Amino acid sequence: MTDLLELRDEIDRIDREMVRLFEERMDICRQVAEYKIANGKKVLDRDRELTKLQVLGELAHDDFNRHGVQELFSQIMSMSRKLQYQLLAKEGVSGSLPFTQIEKIDRKNCRVVYQGVEGAYQHQAALRYFGEDVNIFHMDSWRGCMEAIKEGMADYAVFPIENSSAGEVNDIYDLLEEYENYIVGEQILKIDHALLGIPGAELGDIRTVYSHPQALMQCSIYLEQQNWKQERVANTAMAAEKVAADKDKTQAAIGSVAAAKHHGLQVLKMPLNHNRFNSTRFIIVTNRKMYEKDAKKVSICFELPHKSGSLYNILSHIIYNDLNMCKIESRPIPEHNWEYHFFVDFEGNLNDSAVKNAIRGIMEEAVNVKILGNY
Repeated sequence: MTDLLELRDEIDRIDREMVRLFEERMDICRQVAEYKIANGKKVLDRDRELTKLQVLGELAHDDFNRHGVQELFSQIMSMSRKLQYQLLAKEGVSGSLPFTQIEKIDRKNCRVVYQGVEGAYQHQAALRYFGEDVNIFHMDSWRGCMEAIKEGMADYAVFPIENSSAGEVNDIYDLLEEYENYIVGEQILKIDHALLGIPGAELGDIRTVYSHPQALMQCSIYLEQQNWKQERVANTAMAAEKVAADKDKTQAAIGSVAAAKHHGLQVLKMPLNHNRFNSTRFIIVTNRKMYEKDAKKVSICFELPHKSGSLYNILSHIIYNDLNMCKIESRPIPEHNWEYHFFVDFEGNLNDSAVKNAIRGIMEEAVNVKILGNY
């Protein structure tokens, strides 16, 4: 029987030869990139790659090796493309991204819209980001806010995008994909939910509680201990507004202390949320393609078929360019079963060469890529 050390020596010899051949192949790829730069050709030739993978797979002697060979060369081709994208960037022919860099957002001389009524968490987030004196108004729906900035009625809109306890606000992701509006900032707000009742009400009087679905979820542990009917409304401030208007001691709202003050309600109990570090991330959206000079996070979305390896191949552009991915979400594409919009956040600035390279590669290989913003 061959000694194990001898077998490992043979593997080491083969590996060294594979490294030599890999570097030889990449040198040829560099020359291919130079030719494409000189002749204005695209980096990705999908038909040629698929044909070549089929031919290479047929050189293997069994199904296991055939699959392995095709996977190996698929990754080698991917690395070749990334090298070519880098060379394109160095030669200045990688194209510029259609976003304008600005020093700072003017947070004073602008008009801001949010969904809900005064005292809502979105209202608080807007005031925290833009200042107490900002020119601000509200709409009944998130779509109405998107339309307001699209049509120029407002310069900026404020939306909740993610809560540390209840997760993502999926409707906002769908609207970001649908509208040609862009993220330019974010504001994180610590959320402490309170149980709000009319003056003179007590905990024992409560029979029905009103709030936004996410607020109810964030307070679910406390609510499960009560025999109360739970009613969903558009947002927490509207819940407070309803309880104040009805003047019914059996009704309560889950909302903020600010909403209680605004509507003349009293705080019966707080905090109700079981996560004491409960926070919501809000995004600031505009209809202009711009980003602040010191922006540190990029958000993009794209479509992929429900096919093995498709997501890995796209995310490899982020990995290869040494960028740190912060978040990934998926949303189903209506009327396209098992196909998805993916939403990805990663660290970086649109002026960074690594970010440009990653986005260039993703745009070449994914479908309907959209840069949602840099902030």
